[in-house]
Amino acid sequence: MRVVLTGRHVTITPTLRALVDRRLLKLERPLGEALVSVQVGLRQEKKSRVVEIVAHLRGDHMLHGKGSATAWATAVGEAVTKVVQQGQKVKGKYQRRKRHATAGKTVAAQRVAAAEPVKAEGPRIVRAPRYGGKPMTVEEAAREADGSREGVVVFRNAGTNAVNVIYRRRNGDLGLIEPDV
Repeated sequence: MRVVLTGRHVTITPTLRALVDRRLLKLERPLGEALVSVQVGLRQEKKSRVVEIVAHLRGDHMLHGKGSATAWATAVGEAVTKVVQQGQKVKGKYQRRKRHATAGKTVAAQRVAAAEPVKAEGPRIVRAPRYGGKPMTVEEAAREADGSREGVVVFRNAGTNAVNVIYRRRNGDLGLIEPDV
């Protein structure tokens, strides 16, 4: 993090610089790598000392905090507290966006891998993954349908050599579709 310290009507002593650097550590903890640079403006008005902090974060985010008090330590503390609050809000947005983006990418990748939608009017048609159609008996297909998540098994009937479908009905029973030969 790059720190630029500017004083108006104030001479910046090593003690004052150390105070500002020590208080700015509170910014580094929550923001970490997102914090690019910090500009600190110190000025003295009649009886008060004013501290303005502008923090630049990645993604062109600017955080601004202003503190005013009779002592430098209090004024710097107020300004840093305001910037930390804004930083927490921005950090939360980064994390939420990251969480949602990750979840969306995996769901989208699964959809592309598993099914490809075809646009049509009315109900949406989703192309399912290809089935092998291996030869098996009706009983074997029924056991496989019980174990599958989709509840549908397409298979080649070992007895008739025709393609059949076993599916789970709403009442929990299994239905068998056999083509007319």
